[in-house]
Amino acid sequence: MNCRSLLLALLVAVVPALAAGQALDARLKKIKDTKTIAIAHRTDALPFSFLDESKQPTGYSIDLCKRVVGLLGDQIGAPGLAIRWVPVTTQTRFDAVAKGDADMECGSSSVTLARMKQVDFSNFIFVDGTGLLARAELKVRSLSDLGGKKIGVVGGTSNQTALERALKERLVNATVVKLAAREEGLAKLEAGEIDALASDQLLLLGLGSQAKDTKALAMVDDVLSFEPYAIVLPRNEPGLRIEVNSALARIYRSSAMDDIFGRWFGSLGAPSRIVRAMFALGAIPE
Repeated sequence: MNCRSLLLALLVAVVPALAAGQALDARLKKIKDTKTIAIAHRTDALPFSFLDESKQPTGYSIDLCKRVVGLLGDQIGAPGLAIRWVPVTTQTRFDAVAKGDADMECGSSSVTLARMKQVDFSNFIFVDGTGLLARAELKVRSLSDLGGKKIGVVGGTSNQTALERALKERLVNATVVKLAAREEGLAKLEAGEIDALASDQLLLLGLGSQAKDTKALAMVDDVLSFEPYAIVLPRNEPGLRIEVNSALARIYRSSAMDDIFGRWFGSLGAPSRIVRAMFALGAIPE
């Protein structure tokens, strides 16, 4: 092949790739041009993402994402980005990002390989596990004590997958009751319609604190799965993902993370070893 033919071949290969590369960063360009970022948020994921008394989004993930947005604006040359809040549910959170209604989702979304087929994720922002909240009168110590009982779980979540897998692996014969939301689970627990509720442990702690009689419910000392949380991002947008991870790394390297964690989890003590390791691994150098 002569030089001219080689050059033409390279152009044929490179030009589409350059065009694709520009298209991949479309979401980031839109954020910069409009100086606005749309953030999907949960209203029911206490203490990660919920509404305060003035009906404004608040929580651990919300605080962290606000810091990310502040740094993101500076990083892309659009300081002072405005935030447009987009309320979502367990069922709509991923569609909101995938379809472009939101640029990211900040809540308590666990990273799974199946979900990566629809959306992308930032580096981890928290690590939790699927736990159980049960009626205290049953004196449940582990999942095995719930044989023949009814266990509620929000349908379509990683908690449902973890619960069903644990029941199968441990040979526990319990009835899985699919719910639309954790609040429905709390109501059914209090009414005696289910015997336990499976969800992320910290979300269950937050939910239990809202019970009419907090002493009537008890956390079960049994972890059914590992749940790494992350900010949900659109697929095929590497520019946005890199900028978000860069912002997270800067936060993890600073004292800001101590402030955010202390505000929401300080009463529970210092971060666990696995959470501290997550912060350390996320503090990627420049």
